[in-house]
Amino acid sequence: MPLKVQIAPSLLACDLTRLGDEVQAVTAAGADLLHLDVMDGHFVPNLTFGFPVIAALKKIAKLPIDAHLMIEGADGYLDAFQSAGCAWLSVHVEACPHLHRTLARIRELGMKAGVALNPGTPIGSLDAALDFVDYVLVMSVDPGFGGQSFIPGSFDRVREIRTRIGKRPVSIQIDGGIKAENAGEAIGAGADILVVGTGLFAAKDYGAQIRRIRGAEAATR
Repeated sequence: MPLKVQIAPSLLACDLTRLGDEVQAVTAAGADLLHLDVMDGHFVPNLTFGFPVIAALKKIAKLPIDAHLMIEGADGYLDAFQSAGCAWLSVHVEACPHLHRTLARIRELGMKAGVALNPGTPIGSLDAALDFVDYVLVMSVDPGFGGQSFIPGSFDRVREIRTRIGKRPVSIQIDGGIKAENAGEAIGAGADILVVGTGLFAAKDYGAQIRRIRGAEAATR
């Protein structure tokens, strides 16, 4: 049975001067998760959200906070992300030398554990972790900045990962260049969590845009 498709607005693309209002707006519009790109300026060339911002969001958020850690030394911060309010946490293969230990700790803390793959990361590096994750995050742009163009071939990677997952109850999250126009293809390839940044926040009516994406989901069923 196909997993229910979830929509995760990427808050990096919202109006950051109105962050609280934007969170409430996408919640009212029908989003399922709040996606936060956490960058440290080392693993990727940018700096973004830290613990005070996440903790502040947790006070008003009615949706789970899904943090994508694009940071080095992630193991030293897992407890802090849980304490700040994260419910989902994904880490990159390259940033975690003891990946199984990292994933086990994320789950011990009561969070959903995810593994993120850059466009150039071999899919085979995921195989040993598939029994220890709740979701796989497939990057369809190179990480570090919002608003980038979708990298062709990303849906093929999603299809291959879905095949490798088999009957395991593991979701596939796709992030980068996703919008209403290609949401159906993403879902058809096997993604069931769509991270949508400018493809949502550039719209005047968030609710209408989310309904367009939901329509793309319906067309694949």
